Amino acid sequence: MCGIAGIKSIHREALDLRIQAMIDVFPYRGPDADGIWVQESKGLAFGHRRLSILDTSSAGTQPMSDSAGRFWITFNGEVYNYIELREELKAKGHVFRTNTDTEVILAAYSEWGCDCVRRFNGMWAFAIWDTKEELLFLARDRLGVKPLYYYSEGGTFYFASEVKAILKAIASRPEINSYLVDALFSYGYIPGEDTLCAGVKRLLPGHYMIVGADGNTRVFKYWDLVFNNGEDRGKSYYLREARNLLESAIDLRLRSDVPLGIFLSGGIDSSTVVGLLAPKVSEPLKTFSVAYDLGRQFNETPYARMVADRFATDHHEVFVTPIQFQEFIPGYVALMDEPVAEAAAISLYFVSRLAKEYVTVVLSGEGSDEIFAGYDFYRYMNLLERYRKLLPSQAPVTFSNLSGRLLPGGSRLRKYMELGALPLEKRYRGISTYEEYYKHLLYLPEFTEFVSRLKGSTPLDGFIGDLFSATRDNDSLSRMLYFDTKTWLVDDLLIKADRMSMAASLELRVPFLDYRLVEFCARMPSRYKMSLRNNKILLKDITKGFLPRPIIDRKKMGFPTPLKTMFEKELYGYARELLLSPSAHIRSYLRADSVEKVLKDHASRRVDYHRIIWLMLVLENWMQAYHGSQQFTLKAPLCTTSPSKSAFLADASR
Repeated sequence: MCGIAGIKSIHREALDLRIQAMIDVFPYRGPDADGIWVQESKGLAFGHRRLSILDTSSAGTQPMSDSAGRFWITFNGEVYNYIELREELKAKGHVFRTNTDTEVILAAYSEWGCDCVRRFNGMWAFAIWDTKEELLFLARDRLGVKPLYYYSEGGTFYFASEVKAILKAIASRPEINSYLVDALFSYGYIPGEDTLCAGVKRLLPGHYMIVGADGNTRVFKYWDLVFNNGEDRGKSYYLREARNLLESAIDLRLRSDVPLGIFLSGGIDSSTVVGLLAPKVSEPLKTFSVAYDLGRQFNETPYARMVADRFATDHHEVFVTPIQFQEFIPGYVALMDEPVAEAAAISLYFVSRLAKEYVTVVLSGEGSDEIFAGYDFYRYMNLLERYRKLLPSQAPVTFSNLSGRLLPGGSRLRKYMELGALPLEKRYRGISTYEEYYKHLLYLPEFTEFVSRLKGSTPLDGFIGDLFSATRDNDSLSRMLYFDTKTWLVDDLLIKADRMSMAASLELRVPFLDYRLVEFCARMPSRYKMSLRNNKILLKDITKGFLPRPIIDRKKMGFPTPLKTMFEKELYGYARELLLSPSAHIRSYLRADSVEKVLKDHASRRVDYHRIIWLMLVLENWMQAYHGSQQFTLKAPLCTTSPSKSAFLADASR
């Protein structure tokens, strides 16, 4: 687990200083060592920050070359099956100088070329420079556990683990992608390739990129998630195989030369990891929990303690106060790198700091909800689908219109009545979807007109459309799981997991996102995941033999954060001062009088607006941190033709 950066440029001056400046932006990603490698004659520079996990000796320092010096790599992440791959490569004549997975990647690339990524099981973002062919190869893991950003400008190509490293290297701050501000108000994060910094892109999960000697870039998809649940092999088969795959995933993620622990919320996901792992270790597991001491609904520690007692773990807890929460907001935004309205990330930061006092690697339960259907929202959406089919064709639209006149904005009933008027492709925008009502309330007229003019024609529209097209023949649950795996999981949950754990110099591993388990669950019939009354049916059945019943049956909480209460009390003054300041950046998009109304209505408990207040706080802090006094203009994105992904991405997954 590390931080990487690189430059490929026709401008070869001071490459060493430029690459060093990039990796100095995120020292927390690799406190154990840092290194750079420069091939000035080719305008190439690699940088690396190391958090030592495997072969902690200096032999594992990066950037690293193969024994012949042809291939150079800078690598972030872990390839868990490196031991098996190393033996296979030894049989083919490769000789290894270290015990690292980094060297295995180099040998695999020299043996199999771009196809090497298909053989890796793990989480990764890496770049390899071929000094002979003068090709730069960049790759990201299948699910997007590890981040990778890139940017091209004036003959120079940059890449890095975080956007801020790229911004450090380029001459001036890029403009804001204003059309994505609207996306932020839809999702609470920004899905897809583009970021709010115009020109700065993400390499999508399951993709690799080749930068040629001429500077041209080509992107290839090498993996996708395919839902094919027409065949039913029986519940006992899926129960047995899912457990075997999960145990195998956990076993692989125990490979480490440093101490290891588990984030334990007391929910079924993290408790399952503890329950399956505890019998495999000789010493008590170290487990870590976080909570707010503001009422039972924000404190999961009784459940975490129940699991800790059951499996005799060495358990540790941290409680976050409203003052600590407020003081960390600017730091949270800076560390997250992108505006993501994920308040639970702050809880994750504090528990990561706690864990770092005892261990260097932690396991967590991220990804379980997206493969086993853990969100209640999925059941509501399926009920809406039945509701649409049973009623006359115009009835949902009639109910939606009535709700708009009779129910207040932010009302959950209004939200579902409005959603019920739409088909799945237009209705479903993921777990974190914000109501359109907020846009009508808050947007400046000129921003509303700008968004309306671009509607349906942006690169993001093309990306979202392709996600639904890819699953057009699947049932509604499968379509929602696919959508969330490609959006909410990667661009919200995994960004949170990466940034907050790395901020504490801690490696976080996610066994539920072992690609073998993810693929298996995609092939599993939906009825084993969810019914009209229950979520996570199969996972609950797996755990019945070893988890306490209250853990299996309890309602999902997921790092609950008392934003509603804090915006009524402790954080109300802070929110007013920041959002209603005459110099607030959000005034470029939002009506100041409407922002004030939202704050007042929430504080008086007339309407619960905590989610939208938090989103506005995150956006304002991000604009201040990343763009200072820059003026914002409403400019259309470069591509407004809503292309199909297949039109500009070569598909290497076949």
